[in-house]
Amino acid sequence: MRSLLAARLALPLAVAVAVAAPLGAQVAAAGDSLTVARIFSSEFSTRGVGQLRWVEGGTAFLTVDPAAAGRGREIVRHETATDAKRVLVTAAELTPPGDTVPLAFQEFAWSDDNSKLLIFTNTKKVWRLNTRGDFWVLDRATHKLTKLGAGAPPSSLMFATFSPDGSRVAYVQGNDMYVETIADGRVTRLTNDGSRTSINGTSDWVYEEELGIRKAFDWSPDGKRVAFWHFDASPVRDYLLINDTDSLYPFITRIPYPKAGTTNSRVTIGVVAAAGGPVTWMDVAGDTATSYIAAMEWTDPNTIIVQHLNRKQNQNDFWIGDATTGKGKVVFTDRDDAWVDAENQELRWIDHGRSALIESERDGWRHVYRIGRDGSGVRRISDGDYDVMSIAGVDEKAKALYVMASPDNATQRYLYRMPLGGGKAVRVTPASEAGQHSYNISPDGHWALHTWSNAATPPVSELIRLPSHQVVRTLQDNRQLKARMASILTPPTEFFSVKIADGTSIDGWMIRPASFDSTKHWPVLVQIYGEPAGQTVLDSWGGSGALFHRMIANEGYLVVSFDNRGTPAPKGRAWRKSVYGAVGVLSSADQAAALRALAAMRPYVDTTRVAIWGWSGGGTNTLNMMFRHPELYKVGMSVAPVPDQKLYDTIYQERYMGLPQENVEGYKQGSAINFAEGLQGHLLVVHGSGDDNVHYQGTERLVNRLVALGKPFELMVYPNRTHGIFEGPGTTVHIYSLLNRYLTEHLPAGGR
Repeated sequence: MRSLLAARLALPLAVAVAVAAPLGAQVAAAGDSLTVARIFSSEFSTRGVGQLRWVEGGTAFLTVDPAAAGRGREIVRHETATDAKRVLVTAAELTPPGDTVPLAFQEFAWSDDNSKLLIFTNTKKVWRLNTRGDFWVLDRATHKLTKLGAGAPPSSLMFATFSPDGSRVAYVQGNDMYVETIADGRVTRLTNDGSRTSINGTSDWVYEEELGIRKAFDWSPDGKRVAFWHFDASPVRDYLLINDTDSLYPFITRIPYPKAGTTNSRVTIGVVAAAGGPVTWMDVAGDTATSYIAAMEWTDPNTIIVQHLNRKQNQNDFWIGDATTGKGKVVFTDRDDAWVDAENQELRWIDHGRSALIESERDGWRHVYRIGRDGSGVRRISDGDYDVMSIAGVDEKAKALYVMASPDNATQRYLYRMPLGGGKAVRVTPASEAGQHSYNISPDGHWALHTWSNAATPPVSELIRLPSHQVVRTLQDNRQLKARMASILTPPTEFFSVKIADGTSIDGWMIRPASFDSTKHWPVLVQIYGEPAGQTVLDSWGGSGALFHRMIANEGYLVVSFDNRGTPAPKGRAWRKSVYGAVGVLSSADQAAALRALAAMRPYVDTTRVAIWGWSGGGTNTLNMMFRHPELYKVGMSVAPVPDQKLYDTIYQERYMGLPQENVEGYKQGSAINFAEGLQGHLLVVHGSGDDNVHYQGTERLVNRLVALGKPFELMVYPNRTHGIFEGPGTTVHIYSLLNRYLTEHLPAGGR
């Protein structure tokens, strides 16, 4: 990345604080003279398709394009087969009365009959995303543009959603539910207890972060009722973020944050008439402060299905209840000795709602199962010793199922087609397009927006026919960027596998310097993540992160990465869940063994000069490698780590480690802080003090531990930055320049 010069301030006990100097001269890298500033400018940005929405079953789609007049954006309808275009909504129609500037909108939605358009604008961040803002409705017949929530404060509405007939909109304001009639602006308040700890229609912090739940309500299919989630967050303790810089005196932001082993919000599902009235609460068995409501949806106008996950997250009960009485029963249960991936168990309804498709690992691989609405007739659809990574689409008329999988290469993803009744899967993605693929398949299953890339190819987006995969037209190919990158991406990123002592095959990639000479021994920088939440070894376009590693390589390093056991690679349940109860232990052993195995294969790998870096879980595992294997790793750069697993949130940490009260030894062995006495090399720890996800508290505890041990290290704190450490002018360039500077200072570059 960028190489900004920085100074160090020596402190007692050999602790140093890394202080980066003001932005100054950029140190150019070899090859194409990449710098951090160039990498994180717009010079290498890719272009995509944007908000493509299928309509009319797939015979047409919508895009948001710049307005012909040059001000604002308009919504354009494209005939799928011919690309005949027609502007459906002009920028002028999206200009509020009395204003001259069209609305700058982030999202849009159509009513079911396409007579009205809902626009989301002026958005504000809540937890992770901008989910609060203003909503406007455009009546296409009258061209009238109306702002919802008359009299409400700006940017105070959340998740506005049309009723099935398009006459009303439901939304959340101030943690209460409302329904507004579009024709006359009449507002009906559905709940009255909304507060900071009583949350209706949206979620608390941990449900959003770990279960992906934000919009937490749903219209009934007949539009007569609204089902919603209610969170009683009063049992959850606040984590206090202290802001020391933005006012004369510090102030505090309170985040209700349940740490591992503590009490969660109590969550219930309520049903209320859209016209208002008493709430019927669904009688899901068990205390939902010690379990989770992982999903909820209507199956018909009077029936709701709820996914009820136990606290250990190894049992997911599918509970079906009567929306009028609140009574119901469990019709299907998915279990696992480790954990159930409930966040990936979205039901895909088929056969007019009589059956559903669901993914499960119950036979050792992630496969698709078909179950009856009453839980009967459970039958596996996909077959074989491979993982279905996700359901991509269904063509019921052709009785075909589309899934994403990669049986032969865990670094890639492809589209496969199989009979909906079960049978052999056939690859649809052409063999000539190696890499990572994604598909936005039309509702009728005849078309798809196909986007693919690999380490040498920026994203290509094209419209294809299914099942032939015939390209109808290319929508964006980033051709100019690819041509500009040709000289930069030399030598190419190499993907490989190594076998460690117990026979396990570990995937990896390597970027070599432009000046590489195989007769020399080269220092190594390892990029690590290593947690169950993600892979680093993926054959896809890496963007600015990959360019940063390319710049480091050209300075005279081998840059490598490995996916250890426990990462979510398509290698079977045993691979992914082997780390259960001991996250951090097996992953550390795998990483060290993989590096040694690579050095045995490649004599030019210098194991006496090894550095490692990572962010979040990668920051955690950087600490693990520095503390547990100091004989191998000489320099570590740990960004936003979790040194003590007990400090992270309930849902994530307990999913992979169990409850801390029941797995005391596992949490002890899995937490890097307990092995800090092993530190021998150079360590830089970086954190944002405003991180509401991975708290700076953990880094402060690590500092105390290292100080007590008399261990030298360096610390860089970015005031009030969140987990991504990007807020504020110059921050991104600053942090990557710091990492580059620290590496080159403590692990000299170049072959020997």
